[in-house]
Amino acid sequence: MILDKQWRILTVGDGDLSFSSALHTHFSPKHLCASIYDSEQQLRNKYESHALDILTSHNVPVYTEFDVTHVDSWQRLIKHSFDVVIFQFPLVPGFTSKSEFDKQPLSINTLNRRLLRCFISYASQYALDPEGEMLCYVTSKDVKPYCEWDLESSLNHGLDIKYLGQSKFDIGQFGGYKIRNVDRDKHVKDTSGTTYVWSKKPNQALSSQLVIPHYLQNNHCPFCRVGPFMTDKDRDAHMNSKKHQAMTQHQNDWFRYLDTLKC
Repeated sequence: MILDKQWRILTVGDGDLSFSSALHTHFSPKHLCASIYDSEQQLRNKYESHALDILTSHNVPVYTEFDVTHVDSWQRLIKHSFDVVIFQFPLVPGFTSKSEFDKQPLSINTLNRRLLRCFISYASQYALDPEGEMLCYVTSKDVKPYCEWDLESSLNHGLDIKYLGQSKFDIGQFGGYKIRNVDRDKHVKDTSGTTYVWSKKPNQALSSQLVIPHYLQNNHCPFCRVGPFMTDKDRDAHMNSKKHQAMTQHQNDWFRYLDTLKC
């Protein structure tokens, strides 16, 4: 993850606030503001160890009950006051029952893509300063289900926000940061992560430090992340594979959702 101490940073969805605390401790950015989805009481009940009191003791603002899919949450911020907004290992919380899941029409894959599209769209509209860097960072894992969200190509479809590239996330730079299971006081085993970057600006200096993955090149299947195909037979075999058919279904579901223009 590429950071500049002169940036004004907002974190969203930082479950136990340990990432925000690590940012404050190890990077001391010009300005830091944190937010969580839970209420303060839910945070204290859910996590035996959290960083809320540490952050408030250092006068770091913390917004509770901040839902990245709701415009009202973003409108609570001082408008256009950040250079980068960071969302670490996002994942839609699990449903409490099958009946709860059946009440809504979207697949889990589409719900997670919607979460991230709302994030980059609303962060750009409400949080990021047009005179600043205007960066959206999402750190995610390179395993299922995360790698099935087509982060590089489909989230920003129809938006004036560009995918700039990605960089490796090194948790060793963030001492004290604990990657948590969604909705549980469990510390997930440290795993490799990738930070994906979007912006309304070209950000050439930053872009030169980012990587464009090989699977976005020609003769690859970008949303399955495979290739290059050596022959037409190889390509046809992949297109007819169960993996590609499943990913095609995810893509079709997603673009049907985008037709509703709900986020």
